[in-house]
Amino acid sequence: MFDLGFWEIAVVCVIALLVVGPSRLPVLARNIGLWVGRARRMVDEVKRDIDREIRESELQEVKKEAEDAARNIGDFVNKDVTAGPADGEKK
Repeated sequence: MFDLGFWEIAVVCVIALLVVGPSRLPVLARNIGLWVGRARRMVDEVKRDIDREIRESELQEVKKEAEDAARNIGDFVNKDVTAGPADGEKK
C-alpha cells in the first residue's frame, strides 16, 4: 500500500513524540490503531461484496448458456420428431 521503511516510520514517531508529548502519545497510537483497523475491515468488506457480485454474474451467465443449450437441444429434438421418419426408415 504505502512504501514506508523503518527510517520513515522512526522519523514519524519522533515527530509525533515531539508534537504530542509523551503523556498523550499512547492515546494517539491507540486511536490511530483503531482507525486503521476500521479502514481495513471496510476494505475487506468491499472486496467481499465485489467478489460476491462477480460470482453471481458468472453464475447467471452460465445459467443463461445452459438454458440456451437446453432450448437448442429441445428445438432439434422437436424438429426431428415433427419431420417424421426419413426415407427408407420404418415407423
